[in-house]
Amino acid sequence: MQKILRNKDTGNFIMRYFKSFCHAINGIFYAIKVEHNMIIILLAILVTTSAGIYFSIDKAEWLFCIMAFGAVSASELINTAIEASIDLVTTDIRPLAKIAKDTASSATLVLSITALVGAIIIFTPYIQNIL
Repeated sequence: MQKILRNKDTGNFIMRYFKSFCHAINGIFYAIKVEHNMIIILLAILVTTSAGIYFSIDKAEWLFCIMAFGAVSASELINTAIEASIDLVTTDIRPLAKIAKDTASSATLVLSITALVGAIIIFTPYIQNIL
């Protein structure tokens, strides 16, 4: 079986890790520039973080928020990668390409709804206390 070579970073292990980190940061910046949903996610993170600081939520609540931030953001990045990969293969309207894109975006939607429900559960008692 023939080994398939990928275009890998070169250099010592520290330089390879540094280059890999830079590639990952480039991916985040790409998603922020191109994907409007990433801006919405970042705004939700900012609002939730501000509310968490204002209401002094406890450690368990912060942990949920942080995990939700990471899960929703990562899901959107994976969705972006899937869409780009499909567009690399075909830009024609094809049923299987549509299914792949739609289900990938559905993953982000499910996580976003889950995060919203969690935020409602966490912040409703704090908001009721000030009303």
